[in-house]
Amino acid sequence: MMDTVWPLLQSLQGAPAYGLLLALLVGCGIGLPMNEDIVLLAAAALTLQGIMDPVVLMVVAWLGLVGGDGLVFHWGHRYGAQVLRRRPFARMLPEARLLQMQATMTRYGPAYIFVVRFLPGIRTALFLAAGLSRMPYRYLFVFDGLAALVELPLLVYGVRYVGGRWQEILAALQQMQAYLLPAAALAVLVLWAFARRRSREKAR
Repeated sequence: MMDTVWPLLQSLQGAPAYGLLLALLVGCGIGLPMNEDIVLLAAAALTLQGIMDPVVLMVVAWLGLVGGDGLVFHWGHRYGAQVLRRRPFARMLPEARLLQMQATMTRYGPAYIFVVRFLPGIRTALFLAAGLSRMPYRYLFVFDGLAALVELPLLVYGVRYVGGRWQEILAALQQMQAYLLPAAALAVLVLWAFARRRSREKAR
């Protein structure tokens, strides 16, 4: 699918290019069969050609990422278990997997959403599980929005730094994932322990 989208992104200028990027990222967030990291890397590469501005790109991408995640979260939050009877969610999130994800989020708290943003392949299911758990919307926008603010500058300026070798970034990120995810999980655990300690102190 990216083979079709890439020439179209290159051929557009200004608002139509940003509009297509926004639609693609929202689509990836709600289950479009396309890797949003590759979409972001491709868009960042267009800044090298002057087709997109880095700052505008990051603003549009932030809206697309959080918007897509927010839609999935909202569907789970509003429609509850009924949403699991509809495709593709029924196949994406079986009941046993849902219970496992909800237990993980209950254990680590809302800050786990920050980690979810860096988990390619299962983001949609995790955000749906968070919505089904009736997690407050503010947690989604705070932690998911913060994670996107970290992710986007790294991707965009990483591509600009390496220039024509932008495709190598994806391979490097996949190699680093084994170290980044445990580090992010550790950070969440520290935040959770700190918040729990403060709540105990207030209770006393």
